[in-house]
Amino acid sequence: MRPLKAGDPPFVGGYRLLGRLGSGGMGVVYLARSTGGALAALKVIRAEYAADHGFRARFRREAEAAEGLTGRWLVPVVAADPGAGEPWLATAFVPGPSLAEAVTLHGPLPVRTVRALGARLAEALTEVHAAGLVHRDVKPGNVLLALDGPRLIDFGIARTGGDTALTASDVVIGSPGYLSPEQARAGAGPVGPPSDVFSLGCVLAYAATGRRPFGTGTPAAVVFRTVHEEPDLEAVPQALVPLLTDCLAKDPAARPTAREVCEALAGESGQDGDWLPPALPRLIAERSAAVLALPDPEPDPATLLLPPERPALSRRRLLTLGSAAGVVVTGGGLAAWAAGRTGNSGGGTAGRPLPRYAVGLHADLSGTGRAVGRAQERGARLAVAEFNSRADRAFDLTLTVRDDGGQAKRAEAVAEKFVADRTVYAVIGPTGDASSTKAVVARYERALLPLVTVSSGTDAFTALLDRVFFQLRPEEGNLSTALIYYLTDNAKSRRTAVIDDRAAGRLGWEIVKDLTDWPPSEGTTTSHEVPAASADFGPAATAVLAAEAQAVVYAGDSPHRGALCARALEQAGFKGTRMATEPVLQSGFLTEAGAAAEGWVFGTSYVDPARLPAAARFVASYRKRFGVRAVEPFAVEAYDALLFVAQGLRALGAAGVERGAMVQRLRASTYKGLAKTVRFDAATGQFHWADGLFLHRVENGGPRFLGRYDKVGRT
Repeated sequence: MRPLKAGDPPFVGGYRLLGRLGSGGMGVVYLARSTGGALAALKVIRAEYAADHGFRARFRREAEAAEGLTGRWLVPVVAADPGAGEPWLATAFVPGPSLAEAVTLHGPLPVRTVRALGARLAEALTEVHAAGLVHRDVKPGNVLLALDGPRLIDFGIARTGGDTALTASDVVIGSPGYLSPEQARAGAGPVGPPSDVFSLGCVLAYAATGRRPFGTGTPAAVVFRTVHEEPDLEAVPQALVPLLTDCLAKDPAARPTAREVCEALAGESGQDGDWLPPALPRLIAERSAAVLALPDPEPDPATLLLPPERPALSRRRLLTLGSAAGVVVTGGGLAAWAAGRTGNSGGGTAGRPLPRYAVGLHADLSGTGRAVGRAQERGARLAVAEFNSRADRAFDLTLTVRDDGGQAKRAEAVAEKFVADRTVYAVIGPTGDASSTKAVVARYERALLPLVTVSSGTDAFTALLDRVFFQLRPEEGNLSTALIYYLTDNAKSRRTAVIDDRAAGRLGWEIVKDLTDWPPSEGTTTSHEVPAASADFGPAATAVLAAEAQAVVYAGDSPHRGALCARALEQAGFKGTRMATEPVLQSGFLTEAGAAAEGWVFGTSYVDPARLPAAARFVASYRKRFGVRAVEPFAVEAYDALLFVAQGLRALGAAGVERGAMVQRLRASTYKGLAKTVRFDAATGQFHWADGLFLHRVENGGPRFLGRYDKVGRT
């Protein structure tokens, strides 16, 4: 909420104005309190628009349409005066953010919440349609989230079936990305209830994925895809896909009714008070507390002399209000204003909104590396929430997520979008393999947009030539250092054997070379080859025993071939230490190797935060928010990376935040994260890789974190 301006009236229609919630070209929305103490969002139309007969008629229709609806999931109009010099309308003030704000701040909603959201919005639309109305602007900004359920707001462009629009002909009315194909084709024919069902399908797809089903871009491009292309439902949970596919049919007659959507979702829609993920009730509570601190209304001096003038519409619902912050709409339903955070919400100067900076996440969320991408998205979202909860922050953060599917071509397209988005000051990722990283670094470099990766271990770039590339982990070739340390300090192997898997390429060659050049315990190392075309590791295992090796290192990068190696060693009866590096430590290795995987030790670039006392709060929040028992690899590393970027933004200050300055600031920074300390060599600019080497050992069928490679067994 912003303070009232000098020209704002203290009272409108018996309501005391407390502050500004938003403003647009057509009017201003105020937070107001009635003489009875109830809060309301009060929309006042500017005089120049009120002078237009058509506009005033449309505003009157909005008030009359909304006032006649009484459904639980609709926001009631409690008072209005369309005939005033500056027409105004007051609605209930709903406790909670808009769906758009909730997804921006906290990410996609869980399936349970999406089902509840869809069932209740469909119920609201059922009443709208039963009254002979079509809402025509169902979108995330027009859905408010309260503790007991969502509320559908803004009937500024609603009208009865068959009504003609109070606008010029061939004008598209609605919000691109959420309007139906029949809305998008101006003048194509009547727009009826099926149009709202289509928009509801778009809203639910957005709620479940954080992405619009017809993409982003210019309004013309989005409208074209809406009319001519199929929706992108790839990231939508499978349980929701059939229903959303039906809702998004191009033919209005092929779509279900709002009542049918409600019935399809109502069976698993959750209970009142337990339908939201944990972070959102907390946000609602914070905003409720802020509203409770507002001053009591003072009486309007005019009402002390004259009886109050009855508004054009009933106030019979006034005592049912009393609520907290939300999002309200200006401009007769054509534009939405999302309430920004203010200094009073925990940071900045009282009454002034905090600046907001975006950090991008360039992730594989739908390809073979989607598990790592999803873990990093979760970690980054927790970091955003943690940063935005700090009372002393000078700005707010948002996270913009884009999926490249683990494909180099798509990665290039994602990079182009981030480069073009001038609100993004750094990008975390790519989360996929080295091919995605190699495809995009040059594009980020040209734009001087910092690219911070925590899981891609490529050695193709240097900080001296690729200034924007911040690799917060060792290169994969450096992982052998952790093996040598362990074999020297813990296993004390004097005779070490390396199984050289020729299918591994460069990584295998580097492991063999390192173990040969620097044999553990200053002993000896023997190498035993397995041809790339062979799946038989038996001869190599037999050779290991013949060499009387005390330890074996698998020099490869394949979980499948690593499992073949583990089984061959077990069948040969080898009892010594067995080791490999991070690329092998995947679920495939554990499943295929079975009991033969027990005891294997791996050099990795990630930690298990559950084994770090300093990360206890992160782990608890992660488990609660995402409903998992274990924190996945690279989640806490992404959390650290985002807060590392936030530290750079803070160091620059509001006046100096720009991409090129961020590159320089980050390279000169040191950040002590939960997983590791982030710092860069003063001479080369490279990440201090020794801070990012760790060890895991397979115990009881899963990896157990041992600690930093040079600390294991020393504490």
